[in-house]
Formats: sequence, structure tokens, C-alpha cells
Amino acid sequence: MNEPAKSGATPVVGTGKRILVIDGSPQGQGFCRALGETYVIGARSQGHVVRQLRLADLRFDPVLRGGYEHDQRLEVDLLDAQRQIHWAEHLVFVYPVWWGGLPALLKGFIDRVFLPGFAFRLRGQTRIAEQLLSGRSAELLVTLDTPSWHFRWLQGAPAHRQMIRSTLRFCGIRTRRVHEFTPIRGSSEERRQDWLRRAEQLGAKA
Repeated sequence: MNEPAKSGATPVVGTGKRILVIDGSPQGQGFCRALGETYVIGARSQGHVVRQLRLADLRFDPVLRGGYEHDQRLEVDLLDAQRQIHWAEHLVFVYPVWWGGLPALLKGFIDRVFLPGFAFRLRGQTRIAEQLLSGRSAELLVTLDTPSWHFRWLQGAPAHRQMIRSTLRFCGIRTRRVHEFTPIRGSSEERRQDWLRRAEQLGAKA
């Protein structure tokens, strides 16, 4: 039911953007993975160079155990993730919203990877952040069970504000678009196929 929509698009020959798709869902075969894969199909059809990180497949401790006051050795997968982020011009985060926020795996990934000296640097007594990931853009593909209007107007869209303002913007990354796929629970096969086609179109417009 969650297989990516098939595409007969022929890849465009040429130099495209360097895109990194980060699947932040802990569900290895869930709908987020299908969304990410169809986005990749669309982006590659337009000549973009796309890499993928599936957090569920990485091996790392998601807990920043000593806070920012103590060094915590980065696992091999996290060192590679930092290299991939440096490589990318455009970051695409695909993840579910649970309890109004990010899933713990994605939050832990951010805690461990977006570190001082990599994503930002605090300068002087004012502690104003120097943005070390400037020049990159981001796009969010988010699944929810809560209706969009309820999440935005009654809950205040806390997950979006956390990612866009408190995390990405703080590091210098400009969020271009947020795409919601909701409600997932109880959605029909036809509806999900429509969403997958939409994800492919979004990739083509990256």
C-alpha cells in the first residue's frame, strides 16, 4: 500500500542541485519512506544529484548525554551525515509529527549532528550565533494524523516552528516550503497514491 508511485520520466542530462533527503521516521517501511523515495524519483528526473539518509538505518546514540558542555564522540554514521549535509545545497526532511513535535529519532539526530563548530558558532559575550550552514535551503515533507487546520490554528504548529525557526534558521538554512500530508490515519489507497504523485512533482520542482 505504501509503495512509491511508478514514474516513466526520463532523467534530464545536465548539472542540477545537490539534494540530500533525510528520512527522519523510525518506521523503516512506513509512508514517510515512500514519500521520500518518490521525491527522489522526481528530483532525479530533472537532473538533480540526490542522496538519501534514512535515520532508521543509522547506528548512533540519539541522546546528547553531556549536553554541549562535554564532547561526545560522533559515530561513523554521524560523521558521514555531517559530510553529506556539507555536500548538499538543498535539504529535504521527511518525518511524521507525533504529539505536536518531532519524533525522538529525528530530534536526537539534530542534537548529535547540528553541533557548535559544525552548524553554528557562538561569538563573544553577546553569544550571537554565527551561522555555519548558510547558503543552503530546506524543504519539509510532514505527515500528521491531526487535520492541518487544527494543527496550525489550535496547536500553533509547534513542530514547524521548531524546525524552521529554532533549528534551521538558527544555522543559516532557509526553509523554502512545508508540505503537509494529513490525515494519514484512515486515508484511502487512492488518497495515498495522490500524495505520492504530489511528492514526485515536488521533487521535480526542487
